[in-house]
Amino acid sequence: MTDALAEALHLLRMSGTFYCRNELTEPWGLTMPDMADCLWFHVLTSGRCQVEADGGTTVLAPGDVLLVPGGQGHRLFSTADAASPVVTTLPHEFETDNYAILRHGGGGGVTHLVCGTVRFDHPAAQHLVEVLPQVLHVRQADDMRAIIDLMAAEARTLRPGGEAVITRLADVLVIQTIRSWLANDPAARTGWLGALQDRQIGRALTLIHRDPAHPWTVDRLAQRTAMSRSAFAARFTGLVGEPAMRYVTRWRMHVAMNRLQDRDSTVSEIARDLGYESEAAFSRAFKRVVGVSPGQARAG
Repeated sequence: MTDALAEALHLLRMSGTFYCRNELTEPWGLTMPDMADCLWFHVLTSGRCQVEADGGTTVLAPGDVLLVPGGQGHRLFSTADAASPVVTTLPHEFETDNYAILRHGGGGGVTHLVCGTVRFDHPAAQHLVEVLPQVLHVRQADDMRAIIDLMAAEARTLRPGGEAVITRLADVLVIQTIRSWLANDPAARTGWLGALQDRQIGRALTLIHRDPAHPWTVDRLAQRTAMSRSAFAARFTGLVGEPAMRYVTRWRMHVAMNRLQDRDSTVSEIARDLGYESEAAFSRAFKRVVGVSPGQARAG
């Protein structure tokens, strides 16, 4: 694995938005709503479940993990004709603000499912999630079996500290699922992900990600990757899909958007930290890339 890809995976630190332990009895169905800027995950620990998402249906077996990286709405069910209310309209037993138990269904065979939404905070991690497929399904992977067995044991009987155990195991499973896809799917070797795995262009991307405020130029990036200017420019555009300096600017705006949402920094501080000589210059670049001013982005 290249340093650039390893670093992107290292930045897959997430903040849990919501976790739910589901005890579902057949027939049952649930509709998951759109969750912008979040990743949905589902871990089937026992029973059976089908997922209707992105125009197709995926059948899960116990031990399977399924992600919906873009947070799009989708449906889970035991049988296709089962009523599927929106999950947020059903009564939950809240253990904490971010963890609940849902018991739902018609009283038949039991399915245990751990579901939730998580959000990635670092821009590099967010960008990685954006290029994942709309549905990511990993079947009973050996390297996840011990984690899923632990989760299943906790889900059967919630013991003291069980919430902390399940939420942390869920976070690990999400990362492991993404790693499994990167290692095994040919699609992970194309586009931005493919560029990360290229020795020289991956090095350039790492430099940009680590220090977006640096006054990068094509010449400087080419020198740091031991390439000629023309060869670097052509290779970068061919692998990443856009010229190097356009990527630098867009990456800076990605970082800026993340900081604007945190509301911990002023626009002038963000401008300075990203290498702009003035707030006005930063605001012009931001509006050109994002389409709105920094103030509008923060208010939205």
